[in-house]
Amino acid sequence: MSSVPTHSLHNPFPWYAHMRSNSPVFQDQRGVWHVFRHEDVKRVLSDHDAFSSRRGSSADPLSTSLISTDPPRHRQLRSLVTTAFTPRAIANLSPRIDAIANELIACLPEPGQALDIVELLTTPLPVIVIAELLGIPAEDRERFKLWSDAVIAGSRQAESGEAMTYSDAQREMVAYFADTIRARSAHPKDDLISALTQAKVDGESLSQMDILGFCILLLVAGNETTTNLLSNSLFTLHERPALWQTLAQDPAKIPDFIEEVLRHRSPVQHMYRRSTKQVTLSGVTIPAESHFVAWIGSANRDEAMYADPDEFVIDRRDRHLAFGHGIHFCLGAPLARLEAKQALEALVKRYQGVVIPNPDACEMVPTSLVYGFAKLPAQFLDAEP
Repeated sequence: MSSVPTHSLHNPFPWYAHMRSNSPVFQDQRGVWHVFRHEDVKRVLSDHDAFSSRRGSSADPLSTSLISTDPPRHRQLRSLVTTAFTPRAIANLSPRIDAIANELIACLPEPGQALDIVELLTTPLPVIVIAELLGIPAEDRERFKLWSDAVIAGSRQAESGEAMTYSDAQREMVAYFADTIRARSAHPKDDLISALTQAKVDGESLSQMDILGFCILLLVAGNETTTNLLSNSLFTLHERPALWQTLAQDPAKIPDFIEEVLRHRSPVQHMYRRSTKQVTLSGVTIPAESHFVAWIGSANRDEAMYADPDEFVIDRRDRHLAFGHGIHFCLGAPLARLEAKQALEALVKRYQGVVIPNPDACEMVPTSLVYGFAKLPAQFLDAEP
């Protein structure tokens, strides 16, 4: 009898496959239900009448944000920031994103020299972009990443050697953004925080807690997803060197490559929901007020949905759930795709490839919530003359 695979941060996919086949709807010791099949995950994410997104304390700004609200409040809040993420608005950001990517790449070590891709490229690119959207000074960007890591991972080791917990990060973020909100209310600028201070829902201004929720959500979602998407893309290109040449010879294939990375190594691996009524998933009936984990990373490898799901196929046309589904589909998805696209275009134009000499030295982000690298030591290869 073969042993049951365990969950691994670097390779959770055998565990997902086992769960889809043997326990597609599973209740853990805490009473939380886990769903693994594409059809079930899609329903949990999109059926907001049966599965609520509300969670957390009313004292936590994230609990009042888009990610934790249901209709009609969700529709009201989302409409306020939708204009900042329309295709036209994102296209207008393209020249600035291209400039940021090229500036970062120009500062990388010479080809053949060791570097940490996460530290020097895949972290600063989205941090700079979201900080500029929010109107945050350049000197405060480093704090952004520290806070974001603490929210995602629960605790993150700061350079000082002291662990920053979620509560530490929340306290610092609230204090920082509260000061910024007050400053923008008094003296608006051309940035997203200023726009939120002046926005109204049904004739009423947003509360400070509402704006704090927006700021913290945009900070975390605005850099973690893109950092992991870009890091996962480069790890994939290390594994499959021929793909680098494919993209260099035909950059028009880069968007298809990005979509397959999103499916194959989804930056967000799961999301939470709570049932508002009795539901049935894969033949299992579950009572109201149950808590759910919908495993996006498993759904995107489901054999019932994808042919050869563990294979990386650049020209797939199957839709994935990497950015969610339904009303909570990731608002920043076009921005993440654009940042990854422009960074990859610049990289394949400048270099011949990427090599990770010692994959064992790579460090995964220490949480099952996301799939990505905390450290990715690598070398870029010089382009042929």
